Parts: sequence; structure tokens; C-alpha cells
Amino acid sequence: MAPKSPWLTIIGIGEDGRAGLSPAALAALDHAAFVIGGTRHLELAAPLSGRSQSWPSPFAEAYALILARRGEPTCVLATGDPFHYGVGAELARLVPAEEITCFPQPSAFSLAAARLGWSLPECDCVSLHGRGLERIIPHLQPGARIIALSWDCSTPGKLAELLKARGFGASTITVCEAMGGPRERIRRASAADFGIGEIDPLNTVTIEVAATRDARIVTMAPGLPDALFENDGQLTKAEIRALTLAALAPKAGELLWDIGLGAGSVGIEWCLRHPRNRCIGIEERPQRADRARRNAQELGVTSLDIRVGRAPDALTDLPPPDAVFIGGGASETGVFDAAWAALKPGGRLVVNGVTLETETLLGSLFAQHGGSMRRLAVSRLEPVGGMHGWRAAMPVTQWAVVKP
Repeated sequence: MAPKSPWLTIIGIGEDGRAGLSPAALAALDHAAFVIGGTRHLELAAPLSGRSQSWPSPFAEAYALILARRGEPTCVLATGDPFHYGVGAELARLVPAEEITCFPQPSAFSLAAARLGWSLPECDCVSLHGRGLERIIPHLQPGARIIALSWDCSTPGKLAELLKARGFGASTITVCEAMGGPRERIRRASAADFGIGEIDPLNTVTIEVAATRDARIVTMAPGLPDALFENDGQLTKAEIRALTLAALAPKAGELLWDIGLGAGSVGIEWCLRHPRNRCIGIEERPQRADRARRNAQELGVTSLDIRVGRAPDALTDLPPPDAVFIGGGASETGVFDAAWAALKPGGRLVVNGVTLETETLLGSLFAQHGGSMRRLAVSRLEPVGGMHGWRAAMPVTQWAVVKP
């Protein structure tokens, strides 16, 4: 039977150690029979009256140790605010909220904003700790203010190189080290002339983004230029892609299946619509899968999960999607049936076809399931000798339907 009262205390601790803890947090820490946290956390919280242990490796083993002490006074030490990119959220998935007491400290984001005099709600807050550096790319917008948690001492320099390579060399980088304690240090430099060395591993980076005219900016609009996607011709073109995204109607935190991933343009743009959006892309050709991975990296998308395989077999055991896009292989036996069966109620399914055979199939599916159909035709102006003329692309038949 679950305890009625809190037994697990999560304490955010800063670089000022015990001196920065409230009386209530100190009482909970001193009352705990078991204390677990990083080696640095344990040193900052010393002396400890209960048994202490550093985080094990792999980190996930710590959860079993904590759950084994359910009902006993147990304390977890974390950096700053445990529920802002911290361990708190993961523990709350395992332990009911009514069994947890949390004493947060100011997060690194709050401390950095305070040091620079920035309004925190107007900043983009990003974690690069244990995550790909490319996550920063969609946030590189002219005039933006970014606060990023570093992975280690090399993160600021790597960010400077990335900014220079993408045309943001005039941006100002501020490195905030060991904030809130006696070792605190704040240093700044331009990305183009970044020369800050001997950086403390415990650092947070801020960026005041300044873009040149030729900076590679990932704009906010759907239908990004085709030139941004490396491809072998298997690409949903910008105009059709924008209409396809509109039909898929992405909402925050949703999962898309992109079947017939190709260059990955639809799945990538789905993920760009919101930071919590995810996509599983199915592509049977390894070379195309690798190309899609490069495109995702170039555009700062880290939530595209690419599976090499052929639908419908590759769809087995995947988490159910909120939306499905079939950009290739719609006429293959069983592809629609498998996708439709997995799609959540209220989910959207969109199929684009360019062949007569696929169009015939879509007409049959429309008659059976309803939805909407439209034919999309685009012409682009191209040189014709010394003059210009309209060159029509192959028309696309699009079927969109919502699952009851």
C-alpha cells in the first residue's frame, strides 16, 4: 500500500551549498536516512547525517535504489530547479506527486537572465546537456536571446563555430560559469572572435543573435525552400509540402509517421512546428535514410527517428501516431490498412499520389472513408532560351481524412 504522506524529498542545491538552502530544506536533508545525488551535490550538502550515494552508472539504476526505499525518508539532490530540465520530472513519473516534497533553487536559466538583465519569458531556453548541439539551430533567429545549458567545457567553443558557419558570427556569446557560488565568472566574446579558454564544466551559455544577410536561417513558415534539403529527386516540393503540413494539422507534442520518408522534408517540417513534436520516418533505402538524417541535422531537428525498412512490415510495434503521411508506397498492399489501424481516433492521415494507379486507389479510399480530395498543380517560371516560360510540375492528388 502506497504511503499517504511524502517520503521523497527533492532538493535543488546551488554553488553556495547548505548556505543557500531554506530551513525546511535543511531539515529534510538532515532527517533523510538516504541521500543520493551527484558527487558535487553531495560535497555541497556536507555534512550529511544519513547514508549517501553518488549517482550510479548507468544513471537509470538510481531509480530502483530510490523506489526500494519507499516510505523511508529519502532525499535526492539536484542542480537548481529539479523540474526544469532536471531529474524531478522523471521521478514524478515513478512516484505519485503527493509522496514528493520539492525545494527548488533558481535554475541556471533564471540565474543567467538575472546576471544579464534579460526578461526570462522573452528568452529561448534550450538544454544542450546530453543532447545534440544542432538543437540550437531553429532558435537562431535575428535578434533572439538564447540561454543554453552546456554539456561540458567544450560547448561554448562548439557553439561559436556553429554560429560562424551559419552566418551568425556577429552574435555575442556570454559564458556564465559556476553561477551562485564563490567561483562564479561571467565572460563574453563575439562568435567570430571567440577566444574564451579554461571554461568551467559547469557553465551556461547565452547568445544575442546577430545575423548577416546571407545567414542560414530556418524560417518559421512551412514550405521551406527546396534547396535546404539534400535530395535525389525524391522530395515533396515546397508548395506541396506547405499544403501537406496544413492538411496534417500538427498540434504541440504530437507524433507523425512519415511513410516513404525520402529526403525527410515533411517529417522535418512537422518537428519544426513545435519543440515537442516527434516523427518516425520509414524509408526502405539506406542511402535516402542517411540523406534524411543529414537534412534533419542541418535544420536542427533531433526528434526525427528514422527506421530503415519497408512498410507495412516496418510499422510493426511502433507507438501509435497522431498523424500519418504517406508520401510513397501508398499502393503497396497493406500499407494503408496498417497505418489506419494504428492511427489514434481523431488522427489525421494524408496521402499524396502522382500516378494514375495511386489516384485510383485514393478514389476508392475516399469512397469508403470520406475525407477530402484535391488536385494540386504548380508551375514555376524557368528560362527558355533567352526568355522565360512556365514549366508545370506533375500534378499531385491529395487525400486527407480524419479517423473517427
